[in-house]
Amino acid sequence: MPTALVTGGSGYFGSILVARLDAAGFAVRNFDLAAPDGHPPDAAFVQGDIRDAAAVRQACEGVDVVFHNVAQQPLAKDKALFETVNVNGTRNLLDASSAARVGKFVHTSSTSVFGIPPSNPVTEETPLRPVEAYGRTKVRAEQLCHEAAAAGLDVTIIRPRTILGHGRLGLLAMLFEWVADGAPVYVLGGGHNRYSFVHAGDLAEACLRAGRREGPSTYNIGTDQFGTMRETMEALVAHAGTGSRVRSLPVRPAMFAMSALGRMRLAPFAPYHWMLYGQEFWFDISKARSELDWAPEYSNVEMMNESYDWFLAHRGQLEHGGRSHHQSPVRQGAMRVLKRIR
Repeated sequence: MPTALVTGGSGYFGSILVARLDAAGFAVRNFDLAAPDGHPPDAAFVQGDIRDAAAVRQACEGVDVVFHNVAQQPLAKDKALFETVNVNGTRNLLDASSAARVGKFVHTSSTSVFGIPPSNPVTEETPLRPVEAYGRTKVRAEQLCHEAAAAGLDVTIIRPRTILGHGRLGLLAMLFEWVADGAPVYVLGGGHNRYSFVHAGDLAEACLRAGRREGPSTYNIGTDQFGTMRETMEALVAHAGTGSRVRSLPVRPAMFAMSALGRMRLAPFAPYHWMLYGQEFWFDISKARSELDWAPEYSNVEMMNESYDWFLAHRGQLEHGGRSHHQSPVRQGAMRVLKRIR
């Protein structure tokens, strides 16, 4: 039975990946700061910090494949942690994996490495042009992966679109609360920008297949069943049936307001949000299809509606949040004023 190490296995996507690997017959070891909640009973937990090189080396002993998911997320807005976690932590894990002779290393990167893409669909060859601090550290982490691959470690990079699925909260919790309460939801301009997401289950399957494939590579992972941002939001409010409506905001004033409120910590926005929400962004996934024999099961609409239904069923239990930014509702701050507009 092969042993898989999952860093960040107590977080939103990490916990889903742990369950998927366990079902696929791996002996799973979760390395995280926080203890897991609801993991498979035979999955091992190793408490540790990705910034602690000694702890990382110990966690890698006897491991066949590493799935690296730990990252300081944009909502944290902590540039120092972006560097120490996203860059230095990745270096620690790559060094430890090389020393332990790990057979495969799968690194979960981010869409943010592309910044605002010059054209769509975005391919694996699209230039990396991050526009904010988080994205720049994810690019540097990718560069470390390439250096490790050149030195002999079998490293594959996975770049997911924004992840949805049951239990996914963060900024989505604000959207879902507004829809559930019949408040308006907003798109920038006409909302005619085509924008894709990825379901957590589809992403976990892509990671699993990447972990089984020999040879370094890079894959963009997202759904191929998507439309415009307005179409996705219109489908959500129709599914909810609460009287919520989709409204447009002028692009430049809205971006300025999101930026100002985010910088003053009066609203839960990071630079990536106000820069990208109104942009076209979708992946060419043909490489993952051909080399991993992978295809997404969920459409934008299906995964958004599933995420909303989970929120609605668990709404009364969410006050204290989860173990990561993606598992916790955001504090809406000044955005509650906009919610009250009918």
